[in-house]
Amino acid sequence: MAAASAGLLLCMALNPLHAVAEGDNILQHAGVTSVLETKLSTEEYIQLGQQAQGAAWGYTNIGIANVESGNLNVRETPSTDGKMVGKMPKNSACEVLESADGWAYIKSGEVEGYVSTDYLLVGPDAVLRANEIVRTVVVVNGDGLNVREQPDTESAVLTQVPKGEEMDYVETLDGWIKVAIDADEAYVSADYVTVVERLDTAITMTELLYGQGVSDVRVELVEYAKQFVGNRYVWGGTSLTKGADCSGFVLSVFKKFGVSLPHHSGSQANYGTKISAGELQPGDLIFYGNSRGSINHVAIYIGGGQVVHASNERTGIKISNYKYRSPVKYVRILQD
Repeated sequence: MAAASAGLLLCMALNPLHAVAEGDNILQHAGVTSVLETKLSTEEYIQLGQQAQGAAWGYTNIGIANVESGNLNVRETPSTDGKMVGKMPKNSACEVLESADGWAYIKSGEVEGYVSTDYLLVGPDAVLRANEIVRTVVVVNGDGLNVREQPDTESAVLTQVPKGEEMDYVETLDGWIKVAIDADEAYVSADYVTVVERLDTAITMTELLYGQGVSDVRVELVEYAKQFVGNRYVWGGTSLTKGADCSGFVLSVFKKFGVSLPHHSGSQANYGTKISAGELQPGDLIFYGNSRGSINHVAIYIGGGQVVHASNERTGIKISNYKYRSPVKYVRILQD
C-alpha cells in the first residue's frame, strides 16, 4: 500500500489532469479515462508518471512565461538584438523545443522563436504553475450563438458570439452553461458549446500590428495601450498597472494623450464622433451593450480586427477579435 500511495502522489504531481482517487482506482479526466490498479509496483508508477508528463494540456515539455508584469519577448534569433516575432503574456504557455546558452526555442500558439530562459518556468515548476493558472473556457461551436440573461430560450439575448470565440466558464446547469462575458454573467445552451481547459499562449506580431497610413498619435496610443496586456481588471479601477475596469482603462490610456473622458462606458460613448465599422482606425473606440440597449463595455480598436480591453477579473486586460461579441457603437475620439 505504501507503493500505491507513493505512486498516487507521483502521478498527481506529474500529471496536471487532476488525478482523482476513488477507492482502489485512479480516474484521470482529460477526455481519456485510465484506470490504474493500486497494486502496480513503484517502478510502474514512475513510468506512468513520466508518460503523464506528455499530457499536460497538449504540451510534451511545457514552459510558462515567468514575468512580473508585461510580456516575455519572443525573438527570431537567440539574442536581445533579434527581431521580435511575438510576445508571451505573463503565465502564458509554450512548448519548449530545445534549450541552450540561456535561450529556449519555443512554440506558443502561432508563434515560434527564442525566449530567455531567465523568464521561463520549465519542468515540474511549469506544471505546478500551470495547475494554478489554467482556465476553464466555453468555446462556441456555431455562428451567432445567443448569450442570454437567464437559462431560458425566452430570456432576453445579451449579445451574440461568433464561432470559435471563447467565454469564461462559471458553472454547468441543466442544459445550460453559465459564462462570464466581460463583467457580465450570462447563459448559453450547452448544445452549441464545448467546455475545455485553456492556458494562454503568445500574441503574434500580426495581432499587435496597427496597419499602414495611421497617424503617429494613433500608433503611439495603441502601442501604449497594448503594453498593459496581462495586467489586472479591478472594478472601478483606473490604474493601468494595479488594476482598471473597461472604462477606467480607456480613460487612463487617453489621459496619457491629453484627452479627458468620464469613467463610465455609456458616457464615453457620447464623446467624439459616431462612425461605421468600415471607418475604424486604430485608437477608435468600440462599445458593447446588453439586451436593454444600455452600453456596458468599451474597448480600444488596435487594427487588424483586434481590440484591447479590460475584460473581467478572470482574464484582466487582453486582446480580442473586435467581434468577440456584438458591437453596438463605434466612436472616433482622436480627430486627426
